[in-house]
This record gives sequence, structure tokens and C-alpha cells, in this order.
Amino acid sequence: MALAALVLVCLASIAIGAKGLPIADVWHGLFHYAGSGDDVLVRKVRIPRTVLGLIVGAALGLAGAVMQALTRNPLAEPGLLGVNAGASAAVVSAISFFGVTSLTGYVWFAFAGAAIVSVAVYLLGGSRSANPVRLALAGTAVTAALYGYVNAVQLLDSAALDRLRFWTVGSLASANMETVGKVWPFMALGVLLTLLIARPLNALEMGDDTARSLGAHLTRTRILAMLAVTLLCGAATAACGPIVFIGLMIPHLVRAITGPDMRWILPYAAVLSPVLLLGADVVGRIVARPSELQVGIVTALLGGPVFIHLVRRKRMSQL
Repeated sequence: MALAALVLVCLASIAIGAKGLPIADVWHGLFHYAGSGDDVLVRKVRIPRTVLGLIVGAALGLAGAVMQALTRNPLAEPGLLGVNAGASAAVVSAISFFGVTSLTGYVWFAFAGAAIVSVAVYLLGGSRSANPVRLALAGTAVTAALYGYVNAVQLLDSAALDRLRFWTVGSLASANMETVGKVWPFMALGVLLTLLIARPLNALEMGDDTARSLGAHLTRTRILAMLAVTLLCGAATAACGPIVFIGLMIPHLVRAITGPDMRWILPYAAVLSPVLLLGADVVGRIVARPSELQVGIVTALLGGPVFIHLVRRKRMSQL
């Protein structure tokens, strides 16, 4: 069922856009490319956009599931460790101080920023003595400081503000296969790491003492989990900007289907997260025709009520 939903939303992403195309023209662009305007739109714009949405959605969903297991916090999402803030700060610096102007140029700066901040948060959280609460507090503090820096640079540099308008809200609109080619190796490595640590994460969710008694290596598991989140969320943020709430919503939906076993949560999250991301992208292209609403705005509008619901449910369960 999840795979069928993914196939349907991929087809919708290719067939539906800000410009309406008959199904025959979409089919022609897919299988009988002749270089016409509509063929180029399908082959060079919508297909790369769909492919990027697939890998970014999977990365964000996996990163969210790992974050919630790592911090034992059901309200956690990838930005909790400052990954989004680190990527944003690096991109702002690249534009304002180094004159980088291309999206593919942002990728390396954003990924480096995400990696540096993840290491900093781990060290501030206590390194080997790190625990979920200290990591979350360190991530929150670093995030606040970095977003203050981002806002300051944008206010002082109007050029940076203009170039970052769409990137900072999260968008698939500038997708191309060159960007896909730059980020997919990092995402593939992140996916491999998450699958390797699925069993230790199961133990970690039951508490440190229980995890130790089950033979889990806590420090190694946390380091690998943070590395996986950095690879997944850093590469996704570099390619599309910070897209929020995907990593929060999907793991909750998946747990209702699979239960608490991370060995099932991770594959389902990798499939269902692109469904949500691409579905939100299609909605954004339809509701504002002939323009479009950026996917980061749509996911924020969807995720806000979900986040409030989760907070209220958590409070009620504690009464």
C-alpha cells in the first residue's frame, strides 16, 4: 500500500504542475521526447523535481525517525540538533562573503555547515557523557545563535536576502539532475547507516541502562546516529532549503502502522515521507496557479496543527 501511494504521487508530480498539460503531452514528454516546450517541461523540469523530492523526502523521514529514537522525544525532528541552522548559516556566509550564486555551489557549504554544527552540538552536549536532554538543549542553543547570525547577515546584505528568499522557505522549484547527482551519495551513505543502527536504536529507546544490559554500545550508536542525521538532513537542506515537519509527522504515522520496532519504522518512513513531500509540492503547484506555493510553506501549514495535536496529546497523557 505504501509503495502504491508512492507510485501514484510520483505520477501526479510529473503530470500536474503550475502549467496544465494534457496527459497525452505528458506521455509524449516521457517516452517520445522531441525537444518541444512541453517535452522539455516534463523531462527537464518535472522529472528532476520528482526525483529530488523522492530522495529528500526519504532523507527527512529517516532523519526524523532516528532523531526521535536518539533523543527519546516524540516531538523531536531533524532541526533539533541544529542541522538546518548550520546549513542555513553556511549558505548565507557563502553568498555574502564568497559570492556563491548557484544552487549546486550551495550544496557543499550547506553540508559542511551541517556537519560542523552536529560535531559542535555533540561536544557541547557532553561528548561521551552526552544524553538526550543535553543534546537537545545544546542543539536548541546553537540553533538560536545561528539563526540570529543568519538574520543579521540578511539584514546587512540585501543581495544575500534576495538570493535566499526561496531557499530559506524550502523549495523543489530549482531542482535539476546536477543537484541530485551531488547530494545522493551522501544520502545513500546516511540511509545505509540508519539501517545498520536500527537494532541498537531499539535498545536505546528503552533507556541507557536497559540498552547496556542488551549489549548496545551507547556512545558508538549515538555517534553513528548523529552522523546519519547529518548526512541525511544536511544534504536534503543543502538541496532544497530547510523543509520542516516531514521528520516529525511521518514517524508518528508509521508507528501507528508498524509499532515501535525501528527495523520496520525506518523502511516505512523512507517510503511514506516522499509521499507527503511530493503531495505537498503538487498541492502548492495547484493552489496558486499560474504561480506556485513553495513546498516548505505547505508542509509548515500542514505540520503546525499536527505538532499542536501531538503536544496536547502528550500533555493529556501526563495528567
